[in-house]
Amino acid sequence: MTGTNKTSTPRLGSGRGKPRTMRQHIIRRLLVVLPASLLMVVLMKTGVLDVAADRMTFDKLAWFDDTKLVEHLRILVTHNGMTDEPGRCLVFIVNGNDPLNAQRIDVMAKHIKGCPDPDGKPQMLFTIRVDKADRELQTDHGTPGVFHPMRP
Repeated sequence: MTGTNKTSTPRLGSGRGKPRTMRQHIIRRLLVVLPASLLMVVLMKTGVLDVAADRMTFDKLAWFDDTKLVEHLRILVTHNGMTDEPGRCLVFIVNGNDPLNAQRIDVMAKHIKGCPDPDGKPQMLFTIRVDKADRELQTDHGTPGVFHPMRP
């Protein structure tokens, strides 16, 4: 019999030394989970998640669904800097009697609990004109009564 006869004992864990303790295991998990959680909170607070979800869900047919259209406009208005009001403080009033190629939606700021300047009176901000057939938006933001194309 040539060679050496080594007796090996099986190691637990990764095979690179002593097995991890429960404390080490928890710390390693936290080092992954905490930064990921903080990143998600930052993305949520900055509105990046809202914009990404809107881009994925707002399609050609959504232009004809007033609820989806209003949510799309809420994201556009708040992220394009057209108003300083938070999205939850905006009210969109859809004029249902307008034709599909020139539907008007009034954007108003409600002033209730949790919204700036709680005097109780809604404030008219601007109007958005929607051409649903051609999927175009126009607004009179900054020029009341005179409409110009709205940035997407």
